Amino acid sequence: MTTQTIPNLPASCTEVSSRIDHRISKKTSALDYANLNTSIQETFTAIDRFEWQAVDEILQMREQQLYLQAGYKNFEEYCQRELCVWGGYRRINQLLGAKKVIDAVGELGGHIKNERQARPLLRLVKEPEKLKQAVAIALKDNPSPGESDFAAAAQKVVPQLPRKRQSIQEALVPKIEEPVVPQKAIVTVSQQSHPRYGDSGVIEADALNHWQQIVTFADGERLLVNNTDLDAPSVPLSTEPSYPPQYSEAITALKEQHKLELERLQQELRIGLQSEATARAEEQVSEQIQSLQNLYKQQREQNIQLQQRLDEMEGLRKLEIENQQLLSRIQELERAVEERPSQQWGNTMTQQATKALNKQVKLALEKTIDLRSLAQEPPKENAQECLRLMGMALKNLANAMNNTQALEAAAIILGSEPTPTAIAYRAEQLEMLPQAVSEIRAVLAKSGCTWQEFWNVAQEYEVIKSDYWAELTSEETDLITALQKSSTEPDTIGLGSIVAHADPYRTLYVERGEVVQDLGEEVVVVWDCWKEQSKKTDRYFRDELRFWQG
Repeated sequence: MTTQTIPNLPASCTEVSSRIDHRISKKTSALDYANLNTSIQETFTAIDRFEWQAVDEILQMREQQLYLQAGYKNFEEYCQRELCVWGGYRRINQLLGAKKVIDAVGELGGHIKNERQARPLLRLVKEPEKLKQAVAIALKDNPSPGESDFAAAAQKVVPQLPRKRQSIQEALVPKIEEPVVPQKAIVTVSQQSHPRYGDSGVIEADALNHWQQIVTFADGERLLVNNTDLDAPSVPLSTEPSYPPQYSEAITALKEQHKLELERLQQELRIGLQSEATARAEEQVSEQIQSLQNLYKQQREQNIQLQQRLDEMEGLRKLEIENQQLLSRIQELERAVEERPSQQWGNTMTQQATKALNKQVKLALEKTIDLRSLAQEPPKENAQECLRLMGMALKNLANAMNNTQALEAAAIILGSEPTPTAIAYRAEQLEMLPQAVSEIRAVLAKSGCTWQEFWNVAQEYEVIKSDYWAELTSEETDLITALQKSSTEPDTIGLGSIVAHADPYRTLYVERGEVVQDLGEEVVVVWDCWKEQSKKTDRYFRDELRFWQG
């Protein structure tokens, strides 16, 4: 039941009719679609732009209270009087709310085109971070978001409980040619819940729609009453809206479009639900697979632990068998001791001790080096290695046989004192000799080797310097001497300096030369590669040369 007091009838029916007639006329016109569509979009864009411009001017009017100059008491009165054609105070509040939203969202405000798009975001204006989050979500889903996109994003950020829908009065329709009810029809309110139940009134004016009537009662009050609340058998009251024939085609098209849109939304909803169900099922399967893998790992670890326990038990079983065997052997020996006289056991102990000593001597001799094999085939490396091996063999023989002469011979060969400690220390030094020679030769073989690189390796083997020096060739020792000499030479190239050209792109960069004359700023160099040529010398500035590095 809906009851409204109507002091004056609205005059917007003709405006609605003119708009609908204009829409119908567009369908029958022969205008070009592209131009007309562009014109419509530009018009709405201009309207939105002018609205924002009006908001700035309205803010000036409110903040500076310029409406007081016209005699208005407050801003609301000014809006209701001066701006009633454009929605009055209610519309102005909507525009000001949109302005708050754009100011709060900052740089993202450029994506909000009009007040309708800002309306669903207004409830978040007191929480700027959530407001920005909602705008970002809308832009992520749609680069050119609309009102529904912003509303959905705001609902995601801050869900809002649904409210009970209020009955919304349908839009006014134009006046039809024939009146629904005759003029001056008398009706009675038959609905018991109605406050004017049982009162009769007269229908003096046409209603705004086809399911309500404007009834004037005896006391002069005019009410908008539903047709279902009236009892008028003689009056044909319609409960369904009817439209003029010229609108039927447009209404049918709208209904068909609405039906198609509902089907599309249902299809999208069905696809979305299927995708969500599939994703959820895949997630559950992945979780199950992961849990099974974890269970498999646990079972495998348990199997490994069980296998280790079994191995330990098997080892214990073997130990138990060995203990039993040893116990049996001990019992047999005890019986044998009881049966044989003590003098026979004395001979047995002497024989056992002799066997044990011979076994130790044999093991010591096995560890020594056979000197006859060295005589037949000496080491292939060098004589120093042969002497070292002979010394080691004599040392081992002296230790095994406790022979002083063998120890002295080993000391002479190895070059140390005739004591076991000195011989062992010398043997350890000589064992380092092959590695020392190998590392030193590797450093000397590098291109551009310096004294510092050689010294970094050689200082580790300084205690055996005489030994590895004897192993090096004459070319290697000469190179070491030259490196040491070059490290102590001055940095300035002078008379007698061994040089090469400093430019790596010249052939003389890798050639050897000697300074034979100092001319002050320049020097004269004799090149080894020019010995067979007529020109053997040339003049250079010192910065064009470098020291020869071999």
